[in-house]
Amino acid sequence: MQSRRKLPPLNALRAFEVSGRRLSFRAAADELGVTQGAVAQQVRALEAHLGVGLFRRLPRGLALTPSGASYLADITRAFDTLAESTHQLQAKPDMVTISVTPTVATKLLIPRLADLNLALPGIDLRTLATESLSDFDRDQVDLAVRLTRPPFAPDLEARLLFRQALVAVASPHLATGLRLPLAPEQLRALPLLHDAHNHWPKFLGVSGKLPGLVFNQTTLALDAAMAGQGVALACRAFVAADLAAGRLLQITDISKVVEPDFYLVRKRGTFVNSAANAVWEWCATHLGQ
Repeated sequence: MQSRRKLPPLNALRAFEVSGRRLSFRAAADELGVTQGAVAQQVRALEAHLGVGLFRRLPRGLALTPSGASYLADITRAFDTLAESTHQLQAKPDMVTISVTPTVATKLLIPRLADLNLALPGIDLRTLATESLSDFDRDQVDLAVRLTRPPFAPDLEARLLFRQALVAVASPHLATGLRLPLAPEQLRALPLLHDAHNHWPKFLGVSGKLPGLVFNQTTLALDAAMAGQGVALACRAFVAADLAAGRLLQITDISKVVEPDFYLVRKRGTFVNSAANAVWEWCATHLGQ
């Protein structure tokens, strides 16, 4: 693949495309708002760069050479693609993409989307739920919520949302007949539900592997807990609504803060997207604890 550094200058390609379409340097100059001499000079520079003649200069106008005609068709398609991409971008100036973990999406963002739409009408929010770290440029992400810790790269701006204050929760049905809060040894006698973070040993102050079902995502462990399958360990921010609604119970008064923390992150830049900035401020206020 040819290096982009070896591509001809965009102005020269534009001058060629308009001249080829109009078959006149004068008409091309009028369309581009420059002098006829400037257009002719750009085309000559392009021919020298390519080492190929693109036009035959006639007493009245221009004629494309076979190579010029073929090149014009390709360049025209390229400019059409650029124009369409620009149109699509401008048609959705208020589209904002946020990348969050699946648990943040399920437990914090989705339940608040109606409030976000009410507060920020007209903003088209696109949500990517993934545990993978986002590349803001490659993935076209405006902001992200991630479990991370400082220091952050100089090109990133981060705001602390909440720390991981872990609590043990279970369905009220599982807790039937139990006298709450449970002591650690009583808690260990119940079926424990594990996620990929594996915080149970630290939470209970033990070493080694503990028995119980294992899930790759915290939200799945919480779903299993609500189904009465066992006791899940989760950040209080993720279960606050379920605790308030009585769908889950905190079955021990033990709470342990672990690192890292949840941060709102975005890339620093000179261009400020007002819609993305509004979503950033909304998330900082409504997702933070």
